[in-house]
Amino acid sequence: MRLLTAFAALFVSSAATPQDADLLVYGEVVYTMEGGELNAIEDGVVYIEDGVIQAVGPADGTQIPKKAMETRRAAVVVPGLIDPRSTAGLTGIYNQPQDQDIIETSKPIQPELRALDAYNGRDELVGFLRAKGVTTLHTGHAAGEAMSGQLFVVKTREGSVGESVLVETSAVSATLAPSALNSGGKGPGTRAKLAMILRDELIDAQEYKAKVDAWQAKKDAFDAHTPAEGESEPDESAPKDPGDPPSRNLRLEALASVLSGDVPLLVTANRAQDIDTALRLADEFGFTLWLDSGAEAYLVAEELRAAGVPVFLHPTMARPWGDMQNMSWTTAGRLADAGLTVMTQSGYEGYVPKVRVVLFEAAIAAVNGWGFERALAGLTITPARVLGIDDRVGSIEIGKDGDLALYDGDPFEYTTRCVGTVIEGVVVSDGE
Repeated sequence: MRLLTAFAALFVSSAATPQDADLLVYGEVVYTMEGGELNAIEDGVVYIEDGVIQAVGPADGTQIPKKAMETRRAAVVVPGLIDPRSTAGLTGIYNQPQDQDIIETSKPIQPELRALDAYNGRDELVGFLRAKGVTTLHTGHAAGEAMSGQLFVVKTREGSVGESVLVETSAVSATLAPSALNSGGKGPGTRAKLAMILRDELIDAQEYKAKVDAWQAKKDAFDAHTPAEGESEPDESAPKDPGDPPSRNLRLEALASVLSGDVPLLVTANRAQDIDTALRLADEFGFTLWLDSGAEAYLVAEELRAAGVPVFLHPTMARPWGDMQNMSWTTAGRLADAGLTVMTQSGYEGYVPKVRVVLFEAAIAAVNGWGFERALAGLTITPARVLGIDDRVGSIEIGKDGDLALYDGDPFEYTTRCVGTVIEGVVVSDGE
């Protein structure tokens, strides 16, 4: 590979600082992931101005402004990684009660709990993941209750969470797994009871949504009505003022957004029988289903494909016990071969390490049938599309956010180091 020294000397200077400079990144190979494919550019360059990608292509033929800017170099440049299912920011690095906000156990149904209100972007764990090239998290409440709360999408930059949010409410977390069952006579104690609780809550939400929608329709009709010119007597056929709206219920509001299709229900299920239940509930209530974990998803791959359900697959190196005893390192590849949309994740465990590094999990799946291209897509453009943020992140394209991960070799090789992480044109980590 050429060193590109002459090109760099012609067009750039390193005098500017990251805070006030545009950024030019050189890569011996740049994988853009445009269109969901690798699209490898050898001796490539990415130019970012005001946080947005302005140019990408071969170094020899890409026009770059002749002005001062910061420069970076790497063997491999890829889009900033997206962790599609995490609890980072709610789970802290010290694994102590004061930094563990991932699960609220006081009630089995709490879809109104907002991940945004618990997230700590300054936690060292977020910084650790950022140093591995993770620029975007789909994070929030863990599985473990029938409905444990919400998830949201956020950039991993350090600072106020408000400046980093991409999607305030991306999904509601539900669980159809033994982790949501209780013992000692405290419900839910069986799978049937767990499914009944979820169904009962969704029925309540249907009724609540119907009341709100009916009131809104009356309000819209009343507001739109214009009295006839010269009308002096009340028109008995005119729409009536519907009065005050129904009393707000945050729990039912959250579930109403699921029923309306605005927010998917991310259901944690591993056993094929539990995945079947999730599919039945989605068909019954018409919500958008995302499957979380899915250790036995390969047993119901055809049903998942037919229903268009994406799989947020469990960490590849998760412990194979309990309802995950039939998990496999080959599952990602098998599901992808069956035509499913597949992403791996860092996930959540009740015991250390709790949050894993999604890059390492994808690496194991890559060499066990998933392959380099599909694994890299599963960390970039695939979750971006599923999460509805592919207009900003997931690939290296002109007009998208300048989010990059820089490596000194194959990203899926364990000895490779992340030598730089870029979020919107700012180098937020040197990989240390």
